[in-house]
Amino acid sequence: MSLFDTSPAELARTDKRRPLADRMRPETLEEYAGQEHILGSGKPLRAQIERDTLTSMILWGPPGVGKTTLARLIARLTHCEFMSYSAVLSGIKEIKGVMADAERLRAMGRRTIVFIDEIHRFNKAQQDAFLPYVEHGDIILIGATTENPSFEVISALLSRSKVYALRPLTVEEIIRLLKRALEDRERGLGDLEIEASDDLLEQIAVMAGGDARAAYNTLEAAVAASPEKQLSSQAVEDAMQRKVLLYDKAGEEHFNLISALHKSVRSSDPDASLYWLARMLEAGEDRMYIARRLVRMAIEDISLADPKALEQTIAAMQAVHFLGIPEGDLALAQAAIYLAVAPKSDAAYKALDMASADVATTTAEPVPFHLRNAPTPLMKQFGYAQGYQHAHKFQDAVTDMECLPPSLAGRRYYFPTDRGLEKRIAERLDEIRRLKKKVE
Repeated sequence: MSLFDTSPAELARTDKRRPLADRMRPETLEEYAGQEHILGSGKPLRAQIERDTLTSMILWGPPGVGKTTLARLIARLTHCEFMSYSAVLSGIKEIKGVMADAERLRAMGRRTIVFIDEIHRFNKAQQDAFLPYVEHGDIILIGATTENPSFEVISALLSRSKVYALRPLTVEEIIRLLKRALEDRERGLGDLEIEASDDLLEQIAVMAGGDARAAYNTLEAAVAASPEKQLSSQAVEDAMQRKVLLYDKAGEEHFNLISALHKSVRSSDPDASLYWLARMLEAGEDRMYIARRLVRMAIEDISLADPKALEQTIAAMQAVHFLGIPEGDLALAQAAIYLAVAPKSDAAYKALDMASADVATTTAEPVPFHLRNAPTPLMKQFGYAQGYQHAHKFQDAVTDMECLPPSLAGRRYYFPTDRGLEKRIAERLDEIRRLKKKVE
């Protein structure tokens, strides 16, 4: 029994027991929706297919944009054998079996495309196993991944493959697919003669979030639940239940969304901040992770311009821990709004960077003797604490004592902004400097 289904998919394409998304897989490049940036006339992948000059490649993109479908189309149009292989179910032993089959086919003069679904799930050793076969031309490897291949695919395999980034489908592209499915009598739902308003199809397309498979599944379920021959609004709502958001807590989109939230807060946009926060909450993100990032924003982007921002985020973190979901989500929303509207300052952030740079690039001088404690007579004898000026013994609690090492004397790192509380801090620093001169 073979591990692979090498039979042409079109043999069963009219079987209405199969999911609509599977039945509606395009059979030509003209039927393929989206990805004009790589498949449009004269574009790189289109040219490779038309000239039959295929090389190994990685198809990188979110779910439901046609990675598997495109791989099958490429094999069909270039008359290659197609072996589909799941990284979830297979290991080194299965890889060797695939390669043996591919070598036999090559000896018979037949080219083989080995399609690896979710290639990012393979570890380094498993990915290494493909290298000699790719190098010798025994196979044309097409890997599909939802993860950034720069992080998930070994460099040796990346260097031997062309990476094509597939984009989420637009609403208009998904609407066209849905209409085609409703009209197609052979593979789609055309024999049911269902009427569907443009508004309902647009709603399905929007909620699909660029995922054609999700759109097809919603349409199929809604059609099955619709009375007579009219797609009903209630059936669509019941089929969707809620929006399935594009999000992978362990992948790149996780970092994209938190980046969007952080930058919206930094840009003082509470509405955008709430939107990106809601995206993360709806996708099931760890609430404590969000709370930790809000604390970071309070420190990094607001800091002493509004010290209460840190208090707000710490309180939100405690509320999330105490209340859980969903009540704790309101605390996160409150904190996000507070951070977005608070005055901004990265002066403390820059100050630490400047101080760290001096630490890294200058000699680590001994602590000046006047700043050292002298708990023993011997230490006092050696001059520890000699010359120390206790601030509380001076008028206004200000001394002219230098606290930096001699080579950095007078160095300034912290330059407060004129926003929020930092404006008052700047005034206080000016006052302190005037008082120091008076002491001199």
